Amino acid sequence: MSSMKRNVVLALAVAAAVAAPGAFATNGYFQHGYGIKAQGMAGAGVAYSQDALAAATNPAGMVMVGNRWDMGVTLFQPNRDTEIVGNGAIGTVSYDPNDKDLFLVPEFGYNMMLDSNSSFGVSVYGNGGMNTSYKTPIGLFGTSNAGVDLSQLFIAPTMAWKLSSANSVGVAVNFAYQRFKATGLQNFTASSSSGTNLTDNGYDSATGWGARIGWVGTVSPTVTLGATYQTETNMSKFKKYEGLFAEQGNFDIPSNYAVGIAIKATPATVVALDIEKIKYSDSKAVSNPLSGLTVSGNLLGTSDSAGFGWEDITVYKLGVQHQMNSNLVVRAGWNHGDQPIPASQTFFNLLAPGVVEDHLTLGATWKLDKTSEMSAMYMHAFSNKVNGSGSIPAGYGGGEANLEMDQNSLGVAYGKTF
Repeated sequence: MSSMKRNVVLALAVAAAVAAPGAFATNGYFQHGYGIKAQGMAGAGVAYSQDALAAATNPAGMVMVGNRWDMGVTLFQPNRDTEIVGNGAIGTVSYDPNDKDLFLVPEFGYNMMLDSNSSFGVSVYGNGGMNTSYKTPIGLFGTSNAGVDLSQLFIAPTMAWKLSSANSVGVAVNFAYQRFKATGLQNFTASSSSGTNLTDNGYDSATGWGARIGWVGTVSPTVTLGATYQTETNMSKFKKYEGLFAEQGNFDIPSNYAVGIAIKATPATVVALDIEKIKYSDSKAVSNPLSGLTVSGNLLGTSDSAGFGWEDITVYKLGVQHQMNSNLVVRAGWNHGDQPIPASQTFFNLLAPGVVEDHLTLGATWKLDKTSEMSAMYMHAFSNKVNGSGSIPAGYGGGEANLEMDQNSLGVAYGKTF
């Protein structure tokens, strides 16, 4: 590869990394899939790799996609509705958390074959995030407009090897960067271990490292299997918010693992199914229940204090792809993941109402010439509502917090082989 091409690739990777903004992802706070092609198939890709973003799903797939680079962007629109019902202090109030409701999420991938059996690549992508931007204060929370903004970016250098004609393995080293801010939480100052590092401190950032490993195996001419595991990503602490998140501002990214199967149903049609487990219990800031706030000594920011109360979830991703002709491929998919928020934990999750469960996806790729193509995808997450049950502590006036969300996203990408 020429030095000019190396510089172009590096510049594109850096641009994607710098540009990554906040977003609100769909399987909890993870994206429903990575890479525009996989996203068009509901995120399925553990056993079916198609582009240089494959390392985000299964690094073993990078040795199968050959010499190529891909660059894309997704326009993401979450629609959030929240309410407090029957509270002794403020009664019943409906809120609008959508002061900001459009987000651009970039992605970039590059892969090159070192020889016929090994490859090196890098994938740059938004892992996920959460966002609410209220147009008014939440009376029980504070005096300024409430909201949070969390975004997570992964940069994943990846090596992959063909062990045989039927088996491949890969490993990605994940460098993670995340950015966070919170506003409108002044009423929790007395319950915080560091009231000056709780709210309205602007953006803070954290970095950390983790890894993903994977395997892909062809068991027959029409059936391919895959498996992948991502370690917990240990992050540095949000010092500006050490009085908010458990473990003095720690917000680790949870481990996850998945298995997949791809079946060539006809010479032109592939059906892929992934089953993924996301371990939100790895992060105390995410999984500690609200009840920790009511225990003497468990001030916000301490190890056992309140978090968002999220549970581990299992996600099912079913996608189909059909080759219409030599220049056009079409895709569709269904993604279902049980939302992670119990009815008893909706109060804090007024800040993070990630309750969608079912997603419909559509996608297509158009071949422009022998070496380049354009891909597009659309995703709709159907509206889902979680009504609180015993959700607001008596000390905050009781009653219930109710959460509702639906989402749309539209993505495009350009890919080129060399």
